[in-house]
Amino acid sequence: MPLSRAEITTSSGERLMNRLCRHWAHEFEVEHLEQEAKITFASGTCLMRADDETLIVAIETLEEGHLDELEGIVERHLVRMAGDEALVIIWEN
Repeated sequence: MPLSRAEITTSSGERLMNRLCRHWAHEFEVEHLEQEAKITFASGTCLMRADDETLIVAIETLEEGHLDELEGIVERHLVRMAGDEALVIIWEN
């Protein structure tokens, strides 16, 4: 199963994760705990874990071709949710 992961340095990880979950809850299956979340897309899953200094995002797909697509979708939405905070997101496969 193809997997991609990004460890994003931010003090706003929990806030970003919460906003993203609320944003996608009307469209996708979202499981949200205090510092963890899972968003199930048609083509894969996004897992997130937040602490005081980091937001860890992992994407799993059944097909390699969907990995880049989901990375782009999640990254664009995180950047939008971050507003003025500049996020450095480097995906590792």
